[in-house]
Amino acid sequence: MSGEDSISTVAGAAAVEAGRQVAAAAGAVVGDVAAGRWRRAGLVGLTVGVVAAGAAAGVAVERLAIGRDMRRRAGIEVDAATPFGSLRGRPRTVAAPDGTELYVELDGSGWPDQGADAPVLTGGETNGAANGAAGTANGAGGRKGWLGRFRPAAGAQGTGGPLGGVLSGVGSWLGMAPTPPLTVVFCHGYCLNQDSWHFQRAAFREGLRLVFWDQRSHGRSERSRSHLAGQPAAIDQLGGDLKAVIDAVAPTGPLVLVGHSMGGMTVMALADQHPELFADRVAAVALIGTTAGSWSGVTLGLPSYGAKVLHRIAPSVLKTLGRQRDLVERSRRLGSDLTSVIYRKFSFGTEDVDPAVERFAQRMLEATPIDVVAEFFPAFALHEKKAALAAFRGIPTLVLGGTRDLLTPAAHSEAIAAELPDAELVIVKDAGHLVMLERPDLVNTQLALLLEQAARRSGAPLPQAVRDLALGLPEPEAVPQP
Repeated sequence: MSGEDSISTVAGAAAVEAGRQVAAAAGAVVGDVAAGRWRRAGLVGLTVGVVAAGAAAGVAVERLAIGRDMRRRAGIEVDAATPFGSLRGRPRTVAAPDGTELYVELDGSGWPDQGADAPVLTGGETNGAANGAAGTANGAGGRKGWLGRFRPAAGAQGTGGPLGGVLSGVGSWLGMAPTPPLTVVFCHGYCLNQDSWHFQRAAFREGLRLVFWDQRSHGRSERSRSHLAGQPAAIDQLGGDLKAVIDAVAPTGPLVLVGHSMGGMTVMALADQHPELFADRVAAVALIGTTAGSWSGVTLGLPSYGAKVLHRIAPSVLKTLGRQRDLVERSRRLGSDLTSVIYRKFSFGTEDVDPAVERFAQRMLEATPIDVVAEFFPAFALHEKKAALAAFRGIPTLVLGGTRDLLTPAAHSEAIAAELPDAELVIVKDAGHLVMLERPDLVNTQLALLLEQAARRSGAPLPQAVRDLALGLPEPEAVPQP
């Protein structure tokens, strides 16, 4: 037997043993919880505390065979070399309806260069980029775009969009000023922060107005004041937060709302509360890896009985653990070998994810304290916004999910699309929950196509970089839809 085969054999044996130990630990946790024994918070925190990332025990843990010290050094090297999370815009603080301070960043070169609210422009961008791209034609003959609708040929300018805007680049029209650039608002998911949009921020900075914000209790935003006062967290509250952000930093002009996971639920809550905003200003919507309801039926990749037990006990367990934050956080750090495997299982669909991307995602997830995990988890079972999807009808909508998403399975994206017959449904083969990090090129291409339709709908300028992104990449690898 070669040395390489020996290493593989040892690693495989170690993985089997690690899997046995994880399964045993999971059984012990469930037994303790059922018996009301909460003092084993360290073990429970290690296993259930990572539910923030949809974690559960009983997954393949072959990487535990790698030496802990080697992994630690590799993590340090990746952290030092990666640029992930380093892209920044101009910071703002927006007060939520309950006074919670929400951290917001304005990015992109489409903002007017006026006063303290102008964003930081990097990478040689200028505020004239949007004007330079305005009115650029796609070709002499026109072509079919979003949902097969015909795109105007070159020179077809001077008409208003469905939102009442005027095509940019033609000057005033009947006394109306040209429509400003699209404002794209990105809403991140549970236990993440605005940096989860790293690849999208890098791709769409030219000529657009980008808004990134950390949901309450996440990232750099303040801990929810209403929750600290005893009020349960609710997705509807997040919809109110999004409205406050829009009112503060983008009170006028066409909007594109992009939400991932809990961020998609936030967009639905906004639609439920303010359907008039969607009729008047929203030029397009993207719902990525999200659900409109019935989340308590998601199995998280577990056998049906185990999933039912998890959904039943997790809110109480997490609430108890949230009261022992320091102890649980120490347990999570000590169990980083196990949690890294679990995070990966529930974040990505394939094994060939860039280690730097994997490490980046893990850092975001680990940065979310257990009491914040506990704060929001019960809200998902109460989220039912199927009826709110009616506000999206007639608005270009992208619904995108992955076939290996264990947290918001592809069936939930299909259910959303069933309510929106004109939506563009893209189910990405072998992609997991963090599809925007795992398959950024594909997601960016789909967003570029959506932005094309948003520009036509609103009369806003479309930067040449977005046109190139929509036209220049191959068709995405996706599951054919009926």
